[in-house]
Amino acid sequence: MSADLLAQGLSWLEDQRHQHLTRLVTYQRGGSEVELAATIGRTVFEQDDHAGGLTRIESRDFLIRAADLVLAGDTTLPKPGDRIVETDSISTYTYEVMAPGSEPPWRYSDSNRATLRIHTKHVGTEEL
Repeated sequence: MSADLLAQGLSWLEDQRHQHLTRLVTYQRGGSEVELAATIGRTVFEQDDHAGGLTRIESRDFLIRAADLVLAGDTTLPKPGDRIVETDSISTYTYEVMAPGSEPPWRYSDSNRATLRIHTKHVGTEEL
């Protein structure tokens, strides 16, 4: 019974995140795109620079419901090279799905595999 309570609690938290902590973004792959709700986050990666130091790289992360990533009628997972477009009142920002070194460009953010954490790099800004 306690596992069911934990699963219910995680599901409730995910619903709260999705309802109160998201903004609309556009996810693009080739000629396909979908508008979906995303929570903005970040991940700091540390990499050995092979000279005795560490290089820190910060990724802008987008947390989305796995079930919402539907392109060309199929539920899919993020791929390197996909793009996420975020717009505010003055600019449109484009981010490419990627992570430094051998890090994966995305991971599940919860034990239920309901939420994807997608790592990106800013690749362009367009003023409105």
